[in-house]
Amino acid sequence: DVAVSTPSFGAGGSGLSPRLADAVQRLPEVDTAVGLGRGVAEVDGKGRALTVTDPVALERTFDLGNVQGSLRDLGANGIAITEKEADKQNLTTGDTTQLTFTDGQKQTFTVRAVYGQSELAGDYVITRDAWAPHRTQDADTLLAVSFKDGVSADAGKAAVEKVAVQYGNPEVQTRDEYAQSSAGGIDMMLTLVYALLALAVLIALLGIANTLTLAIHERTRELGLLRAVGQTRSQLRAMVRWESVLVAAFGTVGGLALGAFLGWVLVRASDGASDSTFAFAMPPLQLAVVALVGLTAGALAGLRPARRAARLDVLRAIATE
Repeated sequence: DVAVSTPSFGAGGSGLSPRLADAVQRLPEVDTAVGLGRGVAEVDGKGRALTVTDPVALERTFDLGNVQGSLRDLGANGIAITEKEADKQNLTTGDTTQLTFTDGQKQTFTVRAVYGQSELAGDYVITRDAWAPHRTQDADTLLAVSFKDGVSADAGKAAVEKVAVQYGNPEVQTRDEYAQSSAGGIDMMLTLVYALLALAVLIALLGIANTLTLAIHERTRELGLLRAVGQTRSQLRAMVRWESVLVAAFGTVGGLALGAFLGWVLVRASDGASDSTFAFAMPPLQLAVVALVGLTAGALAGLRPARRAARLDVLRAIATE
């Protein structure tokens, strides 16, 4: 129902006190409060982010999809992983895997549970008892809170805010507010990308217009012959405009294909390299809008060259060397 987190540029990046989850859990409005800590370990030769939490409260608060095994039995030597990671390492419940922590210690963990959805829970979950011997700082990055039945969002949020003030006054947000703030950095980057895209489109329009103008100048005699054998002015204008649209379509489709590939590469490179889990998705509506804008821009770029071609004097054009 609500998420408690430190602002991106606040609190010096120190995180939340783990005691905040216990304090919020004692509120009469709260059903479950689960704090999510973060750790790092080497798994199968690669550095991975670990979620340090109470697995029982985690299962009560988050939708983890289909769960094989039990998160209640992790203890100090058990681990829960996502189906994706289990498939990569050919692991299932009951198998063992070795983790190498930043302090150099190695420990063998038994896979007690395999769950379907990672999202905020991450790909690897261990208990606080398992993390305690290797931690350098005990802090949570997020506190997720679900309210009891009948408790309104405003009343529950107000109660959590009163407790949060005593722990550095972190930010208390509803689900929608947290999702919006989490996507803020991505949205800012996309806005910059779209601004650069608009600039690139403008430059491309000038390039198409100049190219067609030069092409018409070089094909003056051919255009005059077409007019002489019966082509009308409107047909000549349409021919030049369609040539512009084809050039724009070629560039648009090539750009979309290359952009989609580079986006997929970026997601593959980022997956597992940070505390967040990335997923690749093609937004069909946005891509369709970009394609439509590209074709429209191509048609607009061909208007001036098309008018110039249609105004050519037929006899003068044929006589051109």
